[in-house]
Amino acid sequence: MDEDVTTIHVTKVLSSVLIMDLMDEYPNLCEITCAPSVYDRTSKKYIDALRQLDIEVKKQYNWGAKSKSNGEEVIVFNLAKQGLKAREIAEKLNMKLNRVYYLLRKNKDDVKFDNYKRKYNHDEVKSLYDDGLKAREISERLDMPLRTVYYILNKK
Repeated sequence: MDEDVTTIHVTKVLSSVLIMDLMDEYPNLCEITCAPSVYDRTSKKYIDALRQLDIEVKKQYNWGAKSKSNGEEVIVFNLAKQGLKAREIAEKLNMKLNRVYYLLRKNKDDVKFDNYKRKYNHDEVKSLYDDGLKAREISERLDMPLRTVYYILNKK
């Protein structure tokens, strides 16, 4: 018997037996929620009888699994934006490395982060190209392979 509970969610159609069991188990019951399909299949007589007993029956959508992130996604993304690597984030937050990778991949479209070190400065290559230099001239000036210059310029 749980006297503190005032609201419950049922997944079965309300019947007289189920209602009596619920009232015995939860004496302070004020509200019963259920899925719309369950509500539609419940007899209106039962709903009216419960209303007379000051127990409200409401439709409530409880679909899908609940998120287990509890805000750690935001923390992981902020640390990644600061330049920390996945292993460093895992150690700092005391979580598994696979979990960090999962959280980083989960919303990769929403937040773009670029925290790996590059051998060549991509912004400098693009700015030189915008200034009118040709790929061969950029390659010679920055002492980098021509193929790398083309790769940086063609990268979206």
